[in-house]
Amino acid sequence: MSSTDIEPAELRRPARYHAKREAILAAAALAINEQSAKGLTLADVGRRVGLTTTSVTYYFKKKEDLAAACFSRTLDKLLEILEQALEEPTPQMRVRRYLSLHMARLARIQAGQEAPFAVLSDLRAMEDPLRGQLLAGWRTVFRRTRSLWGAPATRVHADLYGARAHLLLEKTFWLPVWLDRYDAYEFDRLEARMMQLLTHGIAAAGQSWAPELIPLVQIQDDETVNRDAFLRVATRLMNEVGYRGASVERISAELKVTKGSFYHHMDAKDDLITACYDRSFNIMTTAQRLSDTVAGNHWRRLSSVLASILDLQLANGEGLLRTTALTSVPAREFALMLERSHRIAQSYAGMISDGVAEGSMRPVDPFIASQGLVALQNAAFDMRSWASTMPRERAVALYASSLAFGMFDYRVLETL
Repeated sequence: MSSTDIEPAELRRPARYHAKREAILAAAALAINEQSAKGLTLADVGRRVGLTTTSVTYYFKKKEDLAAACFSRTLDKLLEILEQALEEPTPQMRVRRYLSLHMARLARIQAGQEAPFAVLSDLRAMEDPLRGQLLAGWRTVFRRTRSLWGAPATRVHADLYGARAHLLLEKTFWLPVWLDRYDAYEFDRLEARMMQLLTHGIAAAGQSWAPELIPLVQIQDDETVNRDAFLRVATRLMNEVGYRGASVERISAELKVTKGSFYHHMDAKDDLITACYDRSFNIMTTAQRLSDTVAGNHWRRLSSVLASILDLQLANGEGLLRTTALTSVPAREFALMLERSHRIAQSYAGMISDGVAEGSMRPVDPFIASQGLVALQNAAFDMRSWASTMPRERAVALYASSLAFGMFDYRVLETL
């Protein structure tokens, strides 16, 4: 399925039809980004473009069709950028072109010259057959991104390129979360610093990947253990199908308990996402706090935090709540949770600054590098299937290496 696959009859429609259709798609993308595809309504989109609901149905019969068209548009745009990037002769030049094209797009969005993409976090929450068609489109995007590094020589190279492709895409999707702190005239400098990070990583020359796993799960009483199991299931479902898709009925069915048991743990569903995010933030801050107990330099401490969180994210049945699961949360709660995410990043920035001063980390931009680490750990949940094909220690090392040593470095393969 592709938004560019327009029937000949569509092409014969007048220009004003296509202009209005584009306006509807742009408005719907904004609505999806604000309140998720599940929360999308034709009435809301109509109000945004000055149309009645009936008029919107002239272009898209159902809200599911409209959401699918928005997601398809995002996939098409990503493929356009990737095809341009693939014109370059080397992996490093391709990634540089890919990043540059995205930064130019975000500058146009900030200037009001282009509408934002619809975020893809709700894509898996769509119903078949649309879901299957869109996931096929996503797999095409992923494969094209992976090909930025060329054809893999071995299976382990294929695994490494897959990890790099996933992280590059996630960094793309994470950019709007923090880029609004800067004016567009600074984008060239930011792009150069991001490319330096992607090329050389965080670790200084001579540093290796030898983390120490930090224990993140404490001994708990039965009630706390039961609540944690409940929150783990809720977290996984929200990561997979979004907040609106993770219904009370679905969570209860996963746990094989009644809806009454749900309300034993939560007064209301709106409390659920707060509890899940509290759990996730507490785990991340615990790892950061306990890093001081790790022997060695600041790089080993930072890599130990990262490895411990990735080990949890890549485990089957575990995981931390993705920020993208917050799409449909009310604005005030979203702002509070996003601020907590920035505090996690700020802590990483402090650790990086200490490492730079010590000499165990490269002189990177601490803010940009810290946001890269947040994107890395945030996205790792989606790599569980990939990680299940190999020992977890290897999966963690391969996945983390893209920011540890850069996306064009192969020293991690020497440790496997």
